[in-house]
Amino acid sequence: MKGLVILGAVLILLGGVALAYQGFSYTTKEKVVELGPLNVETEKQKTVPIPPILGGAALAAGVVLVVVGMRRT
Repeated sequence: MKGLVILGAVLILLGGVALAYQGFSYTTKEKVVELGPLNVETEKQKTVPIPPILGGAALAAGVVLVVVGMRRT
C-alpha cells in the first residue's frame, strides 16, 4: 500500500511543521481615510494559531499510516 505510506509521510511532515511554527500570520490592508485623491491605508497583521494537539495528532496518525503501509507490503 504505497498510498498509505505517502499519505503518512505527508501527515508526519505537516504535523512537524505545525508543531514547529504553531500558527501562521498574514497581512491585510485596510483603508482608513479616502478623501478625494488622498488615500490612507494601514496594514494589519493577523495570526491564525494552530493548536499543538492538532500537530501532534497529525504526526501520530502519520506514523500509524506509515507502519500500517509498510506491514501490508
